[in-house]
This record gives sequence, C-alpha cells and structure tokens, in this order.
Amino acid sequence: MARGTPHPGLRPVWTQSRMPYLAPRRMSVDPTQRKRADNLPPPRGPEEGLAAEDELLRNYAQTRDEAAREELVNRFLPFARSLAMRYSGGVEPSEDLVQVASLGLVSALERFDPERGVPFAAFAGPTILGELRRHFRDRVWTLRVPRGLQERIRDVDGAIAKLSHELERSPTVAELAELLEINEADVLEAFEATVARRTVSLDAPSAGAEPGEEAPMTERIGSEDPGFELVEDREAIDASADVLDDTEREVLRLRFAEDLTQSTIAERVGYSQMHVSRILRRALGKLRDAAGERQA
Repeated sequence: MARGTPHPGLRPVWTQSRMPYLAPRRMSVDPTQRKRADNLPPPRGPEEGLAAEDELLRNYAQTRDEAAREELVNRFLPFARSLAMRYSGGVEPSEDLVQVASLGLVSALERFDPERGVPFAAFAGPTILGELRRHFRDRVWTLRVPRGLQERIRDVDGAIAKLSHELERSPTVAELAELLEINEADVLEAFEATVARRTVSLDAPSAGAEPGEEAPMTERIGSEDPGFELVEDREAIDASADVLDDTEREVLRLRFAEDLTQSTIAERVGYSQMHVSRILRRALGKLRDAAGERQA
C-alpha cells in the first residue's frame, strides 16, 4: 500500500491541522446471516444428549434402520477406541485393535435390548473387551496352543508379578506352583509355551555369533539323510537274498532297480505277464519271511 493511502476499512477525517485522521468504519451485518444465527437451536446439554442416544437405541431396536445404526456407531466409536487403546503398545498394531473393537461395538449394538434398562456403554464394554481378548488369543499367538495353556500362562505371569513385588526377588518354580495350586511341571510347561508368542526367523543370525561370522540358523539345522534308510534296506535284502533263485533276483532287479513294467519284464525274461506277477509275489513273500525270521 502506498504511503498516505487510507486503509480500505478506515475513512479519513480531517482535523484542524489538515492531517487526515483515520477513523474505523462501522461494519454492516448481513440481515440474512443475523436471521440464520437467530434460528439456530441452543446447544444441547448432557441430559438432552443422553436422551437423544436412548431414543436412537430404541428406534434401532424396533426398526433396524441403517441410518440409526450408523449414527450410533459414530457416537460410540470413541468409547470403543478408548477400550482398544488399553492393549496398545505391544506387537499388535493400534489400527487392528481399533477395528476389532469396532466389530465388538457393532455386535453389541445388534444384541442390545433397551427394555432391560441397562445403559448401552455398560452392555457394550464387556462385549468389546471380549472381542479384543479373543483376538489376542486366536491371532496374536504365532503358534496355536490350547486355550487352557494360554490361561495358565496368564496366571503364571500374574503370579510372577505378585510374588516379585512381595518377595522383592524372582520367585522360584515351587513358589509359583504353591501360589497357583498346580504342579511344578505345569509351571515349567507354561514357561516353555510362552516362547510361542515370539518366534524367530530361521534366516536370522545365530545368537552369540562372532562379528563377521553371522550365519543363519538354517545352516545349523540338519535334515534326515535318506541314504541311511537305503543302507538298512540293502543290508536286509542282501542278508535274505540267498533264499531267492536266479530268476526271482532278475525279476526283482528289473522291476525295482530299472523300474520296468511287468509287460516289459515278461518280454525280457521270456515269460507271460501273469507268470512275472506270480514270480514277483513269491519273491517278495520269501524276502518278507526271511526278514521276519532275522529280526526274531
């Protein structure tokens, strides 16, 4: 703005010194805006808000109106979110917990009966918390363990916290078993099952490895060698092979070593396919009997 130019919201007033004095201009108010503000309803108090929610709940229970359900879900969604945030901070994302709590809210809304006189928040709270606990029981565990064992793990964790506070040291297995009135073996089983909550990737470096010598755990896990079983089978066949004649040995070799069909074997040895089938059956029976006598 150029020097000496009056502000658009101010009008010049000439004083006796002929210097302009900028007086504030009175702002006009649109009559339509004033009328619209006068028609707004006064803000609702807490009692009116609760009355409106009760009316919505009764309306939805009677009509199952989709708009009423959407409005109720939007109103009670902060309540469900606050319950979900009790379990935040762990391995489960907060967004997933809020989604589970929202499903519990909808489930509670479908089963709520206003005629019983119970507030909806008091009815929906246990339902939402139950959905969250079920989610942790069924989804958060990497490995599925029996429900009774999961409850025992929770009891052992609570007993550890209680005894640690009372004894000012870590409790022993015997002390935990005495407090929970279970066997020490059950306490140890709960300790071992706790590992199922946190699994380790086989591609992760081995714990305690020297710097620069990190190797995945897969390199330290062996596998069954099928050659050992073949050696045992071969020794059993060699020890029992003296009970077979030359024809039976040849038929067995063609069938199991060269993997030929009975018709092809029949052309090789000059017998019919039916006769080859009888030779195979007889030879296998001899080997089975000889192996049984050898083990006895």
